[in-house]
Amino acid sequence: MVRRSTIDRSPQPADYSGDYVSGTGDQTQGGGKRTRAAPGWRGAGGRWLIWVFRVVVWAVLLLIGYRGVTAIMTGETNTGSAPAPAASPSTSFPTALAGAYALQFGQVYLNADPGSADQRASELASFLPAGADSQLGWNGAGTLQLQSEQVADVAVHDASHAVVTLLARVNGQLMELGVPVYYAGGALAVSGEPAWLPAPPKAAVPTPSASASDAAAQSELTKQLPAFFEAYASGDQATLGRFLAPGTTVTGLGGQLVFRSLTGVTVPAGGDTRNVVATVVWKIPDQASSGQAVKLEMSYALTIVKKGGTWYISAIGPSAQPAGSS
Repeated sequence: MVRRSTIDRSPQPADYSGDYVSGTGDQTQGGGKRTRAAPGWRGAGGRWLIWVFRVVVWAVLLLIGYRGVTAIMTGETNTGSAPAPAASPSTSFPTALAGAYALQFGQVYLNADPGSADQRASELASFLPAGADSQLGWNGAGTLQLQSEQVADVAVHDASHAVVTLLARVNGQLMELGVPVYYAGGALAVSGEPAWLPAPPKAAVPTPSASASDAAAQSELTKQLPAFFEAYASGDQATLGRFLAPGTTVTGLGGQLVFRSLTGVTVPAGGDTRNVVATVVWKIPDQASSGQAVKLEMSYALTIVKKGGTWYISAIGPSAQPAGSS
């Protein structure tokens, strides 16, 4: 009897079973190594995912680099949250209120008379800190009389301190008064003695340079403007409309003044739009009957446009140029 082989016949791994020729115990060519054809996309699919991942990484790195360079160029910093901007002294100090407060103080301080010294001291006390001189430096002799005053400047030092400069006329002379003002918690006080300062110096206005003048337009306007200024003084809209360019509206003075005469017109050479200066003499109607009427000479800037051979007025206002300049 032939004895059955006891060799293990259990299933073998494919790595080994494929290395033998079917029906024999011989190995295939290649020295026992199994030759397999890899499925079509097993290796290539992995490489495709790697390249996608690399593209994403490079895109993120480029974006981070771009944002970093932009922040350096613009001076931005990423701190997580932007700090609230600190209020500047000019925005935290109440300049308008301090100016009005200094005006009220000036009304008391720049008026002084020995007969009303006690009243002055009492009124000053509402502006001064406790323990301050009740007369704030005045010796009680002589008089001060304030004719006019207004705020010229407010110089803010910090959130609590400023100096308000008043432009005032005292005893008939123009001067400036520097008033130190303290502010805290909505309250104000004059924190020290004021300073008497010189009035602004008078500027030397340059002499207007001679320029070409349009004699023909000047002659035409010299005849036309008296009627315009008469209507301007009275506010007669029907008459004013004859002199105004289309779309122009002028209210007029409503009878506050009476036109007396036109003393000069300066008309520069140019095109169909000119800026001219007209000088007129007004009189005050309330005093005309007394025989001693007040007369005032004033200059006006007019913008004129030429349409159909006729000059029309498109604007009127105060002149910044001396009469005779262009």
